[in-house]
This record gives sequence, structure tokens and C-alpha cells, in this order.
Amino acid sequence: MALLDIRLPKSIAHALSLPENSPKRQQLRVLKKLLKKAKDTRFGKHFNFEELLNDKSPEKKFRETVKAYDYNTIYAEWWNQTLSGDEDVCWPGKIKYFALSSGTSEASSKYIPITKDLMKGNRVSMVKQLLSLRNYENIPWKSVGKGYLMLGGSTDLQKGPGYFAGDLSGITAKKAPFWFSPFYKPGKKIAKTNDWNKKLEAIVEEAPNWDIGFLVGIPAWIQMCMELIIKRYNLKDIHEIWPNLAFFCHGGVAFEPYKKGFEKLLGKPLTYLETYLASEGFIAYHDRQEHDGMKLVLNEHIFFEFIPFDEENFDAAGNLTENPRSLLIDEVEKGKDYAILMSTAAGAWRYLIGDTIRFVNLEKSEIIITGRTKHFLSLAGEHLSVDNMNKAIQEVSEKLNINVSEFTVAGIPIDRFFGHHWYIGTDDPVDKKILTEMLDESLKSINDDYATERISVLKDITVDVLSEKIFMDFMEFKGKVGGQHKFPRVIKGALYEEWLNFIK
Repeated sequence: MALLDIRLPKSIAHALSLPENSPKRQQLRVLKKLLKKAKDTRFGKHFNFEELLNDKSPEKKFRETVKAYDYNTIYAEWWNQTLSGDEDVCWPGKIKYFALSSGTSEASSKYIPITKDLMKGNRVSMVKQLLSLRNYENIPWKSVGKGYLMLGGSTDLQKGPGYFAGDLSGITAKKAPFWFSPFYKPGKKIAKTNDWNKKLEAIVEEAPNWDIGFLVGIPAWIQMCMELIIKRYNLKDIHEIWPNLAFFCHGGVAFEPYKKGFEKLLGKPLTYLETYLASEGFIAYHDRQEHDGMKLVLNEHIFFEFIPFDEENFDAAGNLTENPRSLLIDEVEKGKDYAILMSTAAGAWRYLIGDTIRFVNLEKSEIIITGRTKHFLSLAGEHLSVDNMNKAIQEVSEKLNINVSEFTVAGIPIDRFFGHHWYIGTDDPVDKKILTEMLDESLKSINDDYATERISVLKDITVDVLSEKIFMDFMEFKGKVGGQHKFPRVIKGALYEEWLNFIK
């Protein structure tokens, strides 16, 4: 039985058949749906959603009435009540699930509300991405109906007073619809394992018994899993054990730095599908062959606003200014960086998710992720984004024929000037001096501001080459092994001090 032949639940089937229209109309419909659903909640009454719904321009009135929130402000004012068990706070009913999300650098976990409405929107978006394979050429369709190995968090969720909490991937696997169960690997028993190393051991043990068509997860962890399987069974490549493996669905971090090392483990090419699935909702997905951009999910469960990522709207630390200027989907421009505000079917309202994106196709509402509002380097006006870093690392690794599995960079003061200290993870032999010079030159060609500041106050570029294992060991030391966890591309503050002590 092929997966695409399964009869979908009526609610999902109806949602998939929604007629396409202008992005602005789709988003206005979503906003009205969200406001109507939440109008009788405490949040809805406080901001008078009933009145907003009756306004001739609800999207304009909504932005004027409701302030922009980050996690700390919305938690302090509203979400702490839902965690205490109160009902009808920001979304109707009681919140029974929370996704634990600490991003890449926060010390304590964030509790992101998860609702049935949000999960439904996520599932519809996942199915839409799967169905978009019909737009691809030369797809091995038999692989679509094979197993889906999803490496995520444990489905054995933490129990709180009246709620469960864990990785979104763990919650998603636990709440997966019945029709997906025959395809889901590693299965409920292994997925429930909390110990990441034991989970990997169990997956390696069961690998010969599975016929896998899809791999789903963060590149670093999927790559580690394949390496362990290949080593255990003395294989040339992963296709010797999974000949029908044809797809890799990834997200969370840019795939480019991992691609070279990843493809060394393959016997034949894969089709790569990028997704933008955050704890707050399914934001975008790759639905076209040979295109970098991901299509925004505009007609389901999220209302988007876009804040220009500049000095007018963000301070030097990446925090929102008091009255940031937001744009709607029909007001954005191609090639500019924006931070995302989301209002969702889980009671996130004008919520700053912390990512920055860039539109690469306005007509199709396609974006790429360029970094984080707080993960960029601009000590001296160099405005170095994570996207710049990823491109430079990819370019250098290809020229030097090395596999860079992880990297991070810190900004450091040098007398009255500044410098960048890079930590690059590779087990391939490389001349550090040549690597440093090539990385510097690549960044200069990618970023004009960086090139300018390298002449003046950005004086020193240092590179330390470390074993790949050190990065993984540090993640384990921080309790961030597996699932949705990824290494920060820019490291600063207390986390940087911990990193320095660790590598010593």
C-alpha cells in the first residue's frame, strides 16, 4: 500500500483542496479565523478581538492594537497562566502539551504551547509537502511508500501538573495519525527512549529489518546515525542496507556545510526536501525541484508579519525596539532580511520567533532562512549573517576538499579593535593558515561590509580546527543531544565561556 494512496481524514482532505488565491487574501482569511477562535479568551477580550473582526481593515487594526512580543514578555504576561493550568488564556481550552525549546544558546527551556489546532495545521502542511513530490521529475515513487526514519526527541514526555512537555518532534511522533503508523520508524518503543545513545544503538540494531525510503531530521544527527550503521555492518554506503532510500527531509540548520560529508555515505543521489518546522508551527517547505526557496504556509494556521532586520527595529543585541515596523506578505521586498512575527493557532500573538528570512521569489512567497536575530556578528558594522557564514564555509570546504561538520564563531575585543575567532570541526587534514586566509577572502567577497571593516577596525581573524567529536561532546555536556538541538553558529556570553573551558 503506497502512502499517497491512503484515504486522508475529511478535515485534512478539505484543507488540502482550498483554492489558491492571492497571498494577501489567504493571510487575511487566516487572521480572521484566528481572531474569531480566540475572541472569548482572556487575551482576546483584553485586546477586543470582537471589535477587530468588525473593523474594515482587521489586519491594520490588529497591528495597531496588539504589541509585538518575544518569549520573555508573552510568557511573563500570558503564557505563565497556561502553564499553571488556567483555561482560555491565549487560546480556547486548556493547554495540555508544551514544546520545550531552548534554541541554540538559551540556558533554560522555553515552554511553547501546542494545541490540536496547531497540530492539525502542521499535519496538513506535512501532507502538502509530500503531495508536492508530484511536481518533481524522475521520482522513485516506490520509495514514497517505504519506511520513514524520523530522528527526533523522545515520545516519553515530561509530566507536569496537568500537562506534558518535550521536543516538538517527540510530541508530533506521539500524536501521529493512525494512518501513518505502518510507515513510521523507529517505532513507538524505540522512540520512547530518552537516552539518545541508547536510542541510536537500538536503531542500528534494527536497521537491517527496515526498508527505509525517507530520512527525516537534523543533518548532523542523521549523518551520525548513518555512520554508525555503516560501521556496524561493514558497509560501503547506506544504500547497501537501504536500497530504496531516496529522500532526505531536513530542517533546523542550513544543509550546505554538511552536504559534502553526508554524500560520502550514499551509494546514489537523494532528493533533498527542506522544511521550516519550528516549535511554534510549520512555517514553510520546499515544494519545487532545483529551487532553494521554501514556500510559506499562508492558508492554514499562521498569520505572518515581517519586520525589517535593521537598526530601526532592532538594537545592537538583536532585541526588538519599542515600536517595530512590521510588513504584511504583500508589502515585503525581494532580497531583504526580515524577522518573523507569528500569530498562531496555539495562542502565540505577534510573537517574534527569532529567525531571520529573505524572500527569493515574491510571486510564490518563497523564502530562505538567513540566521537569527541574536546570532549575527556586527562588532564593528560588518553585519555578518549566518547565511554569509554558511556560504563561506561551503565555498572553502569545496576548494580544500574537506568535510566541515560543525562550526561556530565568536566576536572578541582586541585592544581598541575587534576580531573573529572561528572554531571549525573537521577530521580531514587541513593547513590552518590556508584555511584562515581562504575563509577571510570568501567572507570579503560575500559581504561588502565585512570587507570594509577588515581594512579598519576588524583586525584579526583566528581559526581553531577541532575534531568533529568535540562539538558533539559539548552538546552532550549541555544536555542537548539529538532531536531538534543544533550547535549555535554564533557563540557569545556565558555559553562562550563554557565552550572555552570545555575545549581546554
